[in-house]
Amino acid sequence: MLLTAIIAYLAITVVIGAWSSRLVKSSDDFVLAGRSLPLFLSASALFATWFGSETIFGASSVYLEEGLIGVIEDPFGGALCLVLFGMFYLRPMYKMGVLTIGDVFKRIFGSRIGFFASIFMIPAYFGYVAAQLVALSLVLGAVTDISLTEGILISAGIVVFYTFLGGMWAISITDFIQTTMIVIGLIWVALMVTQEAGGMEKILSQAPPESFQFFPQADILSWVNYFGAWIILGLGSIPSQDIYQRVMSAKSENIAVKSTYLAGGFYLTFGLLPLFIALGAKVLYPELYLENKQMLLPSMVLQHGGLPVQIVFFGALISAIMSTTSSGLLAPSAIISENLIRPYFGEKLDDRHFLWILRANIVLVAIIATIMATIKSNIYELVAGASILMLVSLFVPITTGLYWRKASKMGALMSMVFGMIAYLGFQNFETLIPAHLLGLAVSALSMLFGSYRFPDKKSPSNELL
Repeated sequence: MLLTAIIAYLAITVVIGAWSSRLVKSSDDFVLAGRSLPLFLSASALFATWFGSETIFGASSVYLEEGLIGVIEDPFGGALCLVLFGMFYLRPMYKMGVLTIGDVFKRIFGSRIGFFASIFMIPAYFGYVAAQLVALSLVLGAVTDISLTEGILISAGIVVFYTFLGGMWAISITDFIQTTMIVIGLIWVALMVTQEAGGMEKILSQAPPESFQFFPQADILSWVNYFGAWIILGLGSIPSQDIYQRVMSAKSENIAVKSTYLAGGFYLTFGLLPLFIALGAKVLYPELYLENKQMLLPSMVLQHGGLPVQIVFFGALISAIMSTTSSGLLAPSAIISENLIRPYFGEKLDDRHFLWILRANIVLVAIIATIMATIKSNIYELVAGASILMLVSLFVPITTGLYWRKASKMGALMSMVFGMIAYLGFQNFETLIPAHLLGLAVSALSMLFGSYRFPDKKSPSNELL
């Protein structure tokens, strides 16, 4: 019965994707849903941006080992990113009216910097999508007898199908349904765990003291590492296409701003629920905790939850992962099409051709991610570094480009290149300060040096947009 319900849910998702194709008439419709999403669709799409395998599998298991201090990056950093984006980045970007964040770099610094920014951005998504495919395969494997590889192929096929047809329209509509499933599923399971444990107070009283430690120890190094955890998602995901395309799909600037604040609140609130459920599951079923920390929640629901709870929970779990996967597929596909292909073939191809190029790129990205997923199946290793790569190379240029009049093309290029080189170099050594913080510092210093040493001629592109 559970398997039948999951198949039915997946079938509904595919049907929605097929129906959404009717709304796609241009590349703008495909990438940004025609900039016409109302508040409830825009906010739910933003909420679902990162609510995937890391939040439910990764964050809950890390929390049980390290407490709140271990999950600052997600969900706290993710919520911070949404709020900061709405406060400081959304309005100037929305006014540009461009399709990708690569176009934002192009508008500020010129086509060459836009090209390099796109090149730096794309690789981060392959491992990210691969991680979601592995997670979705693990969920399918928990309720069927399929192998990990078979599950990866099935998962990729389903997500590619509805994203290929409906683009951002399909993602936004399914995100609303998936967000509803996530909220209902997590609340239901949390209530089940609370009831079986004899109340919330009993669960909290048996938790280790470090479970609720939110601030680090009172020494400089601990605070540096604490700050480093906040900014991985908090700042590193600001110059990313997946959040950009969801925000810019709103039908007005004000709706876009409101959706970031709402999504940030939702993400923090419901991002904490898997942590509480994991804590309760550890108290109730210590044998499951010792068996496999990452699969603690699914195993608990399968073995101790009734059929209605199983259907809702696994529907929510699949929803969260599929939403993140579809967004991860569309983001690099849009950048490849609009920032790498269109500049060279724009005069020879019309928008209808680019729409099909976008769709072809979704298949290409999926193939690469699927190969990566079958080779390396550790979710944490696949996800680790995706936001860091953008933090050390793209955050400083996009921020200074919007708010510092002296930011120059050479400064932006040096910031991207030397920030990335520094991060990759420091990774090979044991340093007291995290490698991504050192990379970010080098990126900022390179921007300052490059902009003062190689200034641009006075141009409107250097003005605050």
